[in-house]
Amino acid sequence: MFDILVIEDDRRMRSLLKEVLTREGYSVLTAGNGEEALDILKRRPFDLMVTDLKMPEMDGLTLLSRAKELYPESLIIVITAYGTVESAIQAMRLGAYDYIQKPFDPEGLLLVVRKALDYQRLIEENRRLSSELESCRSEEIIGSSQRIREVKELIEKIAPLDTTAIIEGETGTGKGLAARAIHKLSKRASKKFLSINCGALTETLLESELFGHEKGAFTGAIKRKEGFFEAAHGGTLFLDEINNAGQSLQVKLLKVLEEGRIMRIGSTESVPVDVRIIAASNLPLEKEVAAGRFRQDLYYRLKVVTITLPPLRERHDDIPLLAYHFLARSGERLGKDIQGFTPKAMDALITYDWPGNVRELEHVIERAVILELSKKIGLSSLPKEILSRSKESIAPKGIMKLEDMERQLIQSALRHFHGKKHLVAHALGIGQATLWRKIKRYDLS
Repeated sequence: MFDILVIEDDRRMRSLLKEVLTREGYSVLTAGNGEEALDILKRRPFDLMVTDLKMPEMDGLTLLSRAKELYPESLIIVITAYGTVESAIQAMRLGAYDYIQKPFDPEGLLLVVRKALDYQRLIEENRRLSSELESCRSEEIIGSSQRIREVKELIEKIAPLDTTAIIEGETGTGKGLAARAIHKLSKRASKKFLSINCGALTETLLESELFGHEKGAFTGAIKRKEGFFEAAHGGTLFLDEINNAGQSLQVKLLKVLEEGRIMRIGSTESVPVDVRIIAASNLPLEKEVAAGRFRQDLYYRLKVVTITLPPLRERHDDIPLLAYHFLARSGERLGKDIQGFTPKAMDALITYDWPGNVRELEHVIERAVILELSKKIGLSSLPKEILSRSKESIAPKGIMKLEDMERQLIQSALRHFHGKKHLVAHALGIGQATLWRKIKRYDLS
């Protein structure tokens, strides 16, 4: 239940406000003037304050400033008489959330109150996400959805056991992070973690990188080179995209797993190595085995445990947490203090399918941080494909929602009249107060 403090010097209006809000299920306390309200606020905070602007002794603007000194994040709705909208706008510049004009109907009041409390929920959700994010940072893998919790639990179980493992998942799902998490939780954590992408090199070059070579082993081998297996001795070697390794290299990898020894190219002597191997594939290796592209014996040697990372479209609950993680990281790197996302921007991120998975989300957030000029990432800083796909998920294809049309119309008028709101309101045939509310609603400020 939300707690609301109502400040109104008119007794009948004060009683009406309390009755309307109490009937809606809110816990309501009232004060007859600013001083009385401050005495109450010094004892406890409220989720929301509703105050009249015109009051004797201490007016609503003064009360607003004093309340903000006590609780900077407090939500305040001001009530103003018809014809004094300028005072309400001044109050909003001082930090009021919104305003309503007298006379007002109960439903109009409740609508503004609900929006304010929804905003309060968003603030609390941001705090929760920040708290969760801090607990996730040390674990490398960001997320708290059921699918990700299962992945983390499996990693914690296998990490100390020194077994081989296969990590499967689409490109961009974070297979490298999962491999690092296994290493950090293992007995080998103090030793090296080395990673190599088997799909990025030719087979000859990949073999040289993995096993090393002797001087003169081939043209260009001007000195002896230590390979990744030797360099990772005592630690962990992550073989990414192992499904791209050729058949001859697969045979040599199998021999290393069976014997614990490698032979440099051009050498006749084997070298013992103690390395934990973690392999990753962006294709299901079982199907690659069935198709004859991957050796069955190597597959079963690697497949002591298989960890499957879900695509981002199957873990939408993690998107806010990931988005805030990348926002903090990009903001720090780029030197920009952006504190969050507008509700509409976050909705767009959540409803998008993310074919590029977590990696795509990271790049989108970095781009948004670069483009955004305000304190929160808005829709205008997101790529068009995200906005179009998120709209398709909630509206029939080819049909624009009424609120989207209104938003575009106001945005166009603001550009045309260079932000002069009185001219925009006149051109659109609406009052300035209505225009102000719509600008806030559509995040056009």
